[in-house]
Amino acid sequence: MNEIIKKVNTFLMKYRMHHEGIDLARDSRTFIEDMDRGLAGEESTLKMLCTYLNPEGDIPVNEPVIVIDAGGTNFRVAVVTFDSDKKPAIDDFKLYSMPGTNGEISKDEFFNTIAGYLESVINKSNKIGFCFSYPTEILPNKDGKLIRFNKEVRVRGMHGVEIGSSLLEALKQKGYTNKKSIVLLNDTVATLLGGKAAHPDRKFDSYIGFILGTGTNTCYIEENSKIKKARDLADAAGSTMINIESGGYGKATRGELDEQLDLTTSDPGSQQFEKMISGAYQGKLLMTVMKKAAQDGLFTDKAAENLLGIKELVSRDIDDFCYYPYSKDNVLGRCINSESINNENNRLTLYYIIDAIIERAAKLTAINLAAVIVKTGRGKNPLLPVCVAAEGTTFYKSKLFRGKLDHYIREYFNEESGIFCEFAKTENATLTGTAIAGLLN
Repeated sequence: MNEIIKKVNTFLMKYRMHHEGIDLARDSRTFIEDMDRGLAGEESTLKMLCTYLNPEGDIPVNEPVIVIDAGGTNFRVAVVTFDSDKKPAIDDFKLYSMPGTNGEISKDEFFNTIAGYLESVINKSNKIGFCFSYPTEILPNKDGKLIRFNKEVRVRGMHGVEIGSSLLEALKQKGYTNKKSIVLLNDTVATLLGGKAAHPDRKFDSYIGFILGTGTNTCYIEENSKIKKARDLADAAGSTMINIESGGYGKATRGELDEQLDLTTSDPGSQQFEKMISGAYQGKLLMTVMKKAAQDGLFTDKAAENLLGIKELVSRDIDDFCYYPYSKDNVLGRCINSESINNENNRLTLYYIIDAIIERAAKLTAINLAAVIVKTGRGKNPLLPVCVAAEGTTFYKSKLFRGKLDHYIREYFNEESGIFCEFAKTENATLTGTAIAGLLN
C-alpha cells in the first residue's frame, strides 16, 4: 500500500497537483494582499464588491417582508415574518421557473413575469428583499446593475439594467402603486445574514458567509475605513458586508492539469479558484487527473483503457466510488471492478488520487477562510470564534472533504495561527438572510 501511495504522490508532484505544493501561511498572505488591492480599487483577481448592507441592527418582529430568490433555474417567492424570539416564519411560499431559462425573452418580458409571480403577495408588505445570485454591481441605494447572466438564463437588453427599479416599474404598470422599497443582495450575503440570525443567544466575534456547492463564494464584514474604493463609505463609521467573489481568485498555486482543464471550459482564465475546489468542476478535474494517470501507467492496461473511455464524470460519481469502491453500479466502479480486472491495486490507486485532490481542495478552502479571518483581526479568543455560515452540497455531502478541512482548521487555524471559527448550517439561510436585508436596510 505504501508503494501505491508513493507512486500516486510522485505522479501528482510531477504535474504540480500535490497539496504539499501549497503553503498555507504564504498563500493566505497572497490572498489577503489581493483582497487589499480589490478594496482599494486596484487591479485584483478578487472583485471585493461592496454590498452597501450593514449587518447590524435589531430585526423588527411581527413585520412581514416579501422575499424573492432568483438563482439557477428556480425562482422562489415567500413572505417572511420574525416572531418575538426572532425565529422566522415562512408563508406563501411558491416555486416558479426562472424567467429566461426556457428560451430567450426580452427585458420587459423578464420583469413582467416576475411582477406576475409577486401578485399574490404584493400587498403583504412594502418591503422586498431580493436575492439575485448573478454577477451584479450593487449600488449605494441598495439596487444593482446586472453585469451578466450565466448561460442558463437568456434575456435581451439586460446589461447594465437596474434590477430593483425595473421591477418596481413593472409592478406599477400592473396597477400596484404603493411605494415599495427593494434591497438587492446575492446568496452568499444572504447566507451570512441567515447564519447571524440563527444563533441570537450565541456570541461570535464576527461572521462569514461561505458557499461551496456547484460554485464557491465568500462574504465577510469589513470596517468602512478599509473600503477605500467607496469614498462615501470609507469616511463613514461602521462596517459593511463585502462580497469577495472568491471563486474568481487567480493567485492560487495551480498545477499543469488545472491549466489543462481550464482550457476545456467555456471561460478559460476566469473563475480559476472555483475550478480547483467547487462541485461543478470536481468531476471534470478528477477525470483529467485520472486519465493522465492512466496514460502514465498507474493502472493495469484494461483499467487504464476503461478510464480513458470515460466521457463525463460529476462529483456524485466521485462520492459513489468512495462509498462503494467494490460496486459495479457507479461509473468508476465499472471501469476497475469488471471480472477481468478485479485488482485491489487499481482500486487503491484510484482512491488515493481522489483523496489527494480532495485534500488539496480542503487546503485551498482553508487558505480562503484563514485569509478572511486574519484580515478582519477577529477570532483570536476561542470563547468568541468567528461564525462561518456555510452552505453547499460539496461542503456538506462530499465524503472526504469535511474531515480534511477540519484537520486544517485545527492544525493551522487553532494551533499555528491562534484563530478560531465555528461552522454553522442554517435552515432556509437564503430566505431568512434576504428577509433580514429587506427589513433592516
